[in-house]
Amino acid sequence: MNLQNHQTFVLIGIPAMQEKNSWVAFPLFVLYALTLLGNIMILYVIKTDQSLHEPMYFFLCMLACSDLALCMSTMPTMLGVYWFDSGEIPFNACISQMFFIHALQAIESGILVAMAFDRLIAIRDPLRYKSLLPNSVIAKIGIAILSRGSCVCFPFPFLIKRLPFCRSNVLSHSYCLHQDAMKLACADTRVNIIYGLIIVMCTVMLDVLIILVSYILILKTVLSIASRKECLKALNTCVAHISAILIFYIPMIGISVAHRYGKHLSPIVHMLMANIFVAVPPLLNPIVYSVKTQQIRQRICNILQLKKRYSGTSG
Repeated sequence: MNLQNHQTFVLIGIPAMQEKNSWVAFPLFVLYALTLLGNIMILYVIKTDQSLHEPMYFFLCMLACSDLALCMSTMPTMLGVYWFDSGEIPFNACISQMFFIHALQAIESGILVAMAFDRLIAIRDPLRYKSLLPNSVIAKIGIAILSRGSCVCFPFPFLIKRLPFCRSNVLSHSYCLHQDAMKLACADTRVNIIYGLIIVMCTVMLDVLIILVSYILILKTVLSIASRKECLKALNTCVAHISAILIFYIPMIGISVAHRYGKHLSPIVHMLMANIFVAVPPLLNPIVYSVKTQQIRQRICNILQLKKRYSGTSG
């Protein structure tokens, strides 16, 4: 079979147990709805509350937008697979989805770096925090992050499209990934592998290194603060960001390691890791920031109380 006589890839749900896909469908739909609700709530709260119009919250808006885009580019396909057993995806649609997933991952990694810089400036130079990060600078940082993510992943669709596919067209996940599709090619994929490694080194590894250096400087600054109370207060402002870093990078590293070295693992493990990779970070980020950021938590509580009062009055 070659590319001329198959123009589709086939996505799968639970490996070798497709009849049990419906078990995953409803929890996945609930997760999808909660992810949309959580991130839209974060955006609404920050937009409507003037006191939250600060650099930290603008970067949080970028993170929420990135999570929403990732959710909307993967979840409909995943729900189609699990709920309707609709696994076929056109070749061009698959490589488009592949581009968006990888680009959005690179964008989110860049946003986490920007948020690390934001925390560094806020703790090291709090008096000049807003003047060092005016709206114009934040907008330029956002454009730079978006441009980097789009540019580094732009070659992926072309690298896949040039390959002949004469083997099975069945992918191992419920969405399209570059490393997954690449395995089905019946040609030399060294260019794809090398480019993929270059992208990992230039984005993820570099970003992790910058974040690590930022937190070493933050820790150095915090430890120099005489008051233990002030020291803990400064560290507390970083808890949500540290949680977001762990939520994002651990699944990403896990699925990369599984693809390269986990051939002996059960297909169920690969399926779970793949679903966690795209579904869990967009769900947990708004929860973490709502719980750990007092201003956002209070604003959400106020909104819920107003709705409760309104429903009570109308009742």
